[in-house]
Amino acid sequence: MHLTRRNTRLRSFRNVLSAIFAIFLLTNVVDSSFTRVFAPVSASAKAVVAASAFEEFIPADMPTSGDRNLDQIIERVGVRDGVDPRLIHAVIWQESRYNQNAVSHVGAQGLMQLMPAAAKRFNCSDLSDAESNVEAGTKYLRWLLKHFDGDVALALAAYNAGEGSVEKHAGVPPFAETQNYVRVITGRYGKTYHPVLAPEDAAAYFNLLPGAPQEIASR
Repeated sequence: MHLTRRNTRLRSFRNVLSAIFAIFLLTNVVDSSFTRVFAPVSASAKAVVAASAFEEFIPADMPTSGDRNLDQIIERVGVRDGVDPRLIHAVIWQESRYNQNAVSHVGAQGLMQLMPAAAKRFNCSDLSDAESNVEAGTKYLRWLLKHFDGDVALALAAYNAGEGSVEKHAGVPPFAETQNYVRVITGRYGKTYHPVLAPEDAAAYFNLLPGAPQEIASR
């Protein structure tokens, strides 16, 4: 009887070891839906999830172009790049009034009125494509916001007149067009500070996900 009891315990111990080894293989070697549940989520994956969730969620204070597909492009790009879609809307409204076919007298094109050099700088090969245009313009805005420490007025002035001009004048250049541009857009956006955050953090900060609290505040 004692021998049988010891054998039973030994078999139980071996079964536990086998189960642990099997779980180790599943979670560390085998690529499956089970293992992906336990895998750490990357920042880029979080941004994609955020952008997908936002497809069905539009904050009450979000502007609209009147075209739901375009609104979703703006919102998706904003979430993906960590830029408040409200600011993107304000820039597009001032630049083109949401006209993707707009072309300025100096050759700026599309929704965000990008010059070919700026489009190339931010990897936009087709200015006539709405999402590519918004993506490149948003990346430029993010770059400017980071360059000017989140100062919306300086970032907008640089978007209009170039960052070199803003640095030369140590502020918004004394050009009527640029000063009016900054005044109109900041008035529509309603904020003078835009933090540069990781996309997944920006989505929560700017209240871009269902259930996220309104955390943004004017500064």
